[in-house]
Amino acid sequence: MSGEKQDVVTLWRPVGPRELELIQESGMRAFPPRLPEQPIFYPVLSEEYAVKIARDWNVPASGSGYVTRFEVRRNFLDNYRVQAAGGSAHLEYWIPAEEMIAFNEAIVGEIEVIAEFR
Repeated sequence: MSGEKQDVVTLWRPVGPRELELIQESGMRAFPPRLPEQPIFYPVLSEEYAVKIARDWNVPASGSGYVTRFEVRRNFLDNYRVQAAGGSAHLEYWIPAEEMIAFNEAIVGEIEVIAEFR
C-alpha cells in the first residue's frame, strides 16, 4: 500500500525486565496480555515520558527499566483518545486489556529497545 509509512504513529512503552522477556519471546512483535490487576495498557506519546517512567518507576520496582519504541497503525489508534496523565507532557493512550490482541495486530514492524536503566 503506498503511503503506508505516514499511516503509523510512533509510540513508546516503558517496561520492566519481565515484560521485556515476554516481548522478546514474541520475537519483538507483541506486548504480553495484561495481568488481572492491569486492566489498561498505557503506551505513551513521547520518548521523554517513557524514559522518566522507566528510570524513576521501573528501576526502583524491579532493578531495571527499558524504553521500547514501536509503530502502530493510525486507523487503529483513531478509536482511542489521547489521555493526559497528570500533565501536558504526560500523554498516553489507554487501551483496555481485552483489546491487546487487536493492539498487537496493529503494530507495524518490530518493537525496539532504545534505552536501558539500572
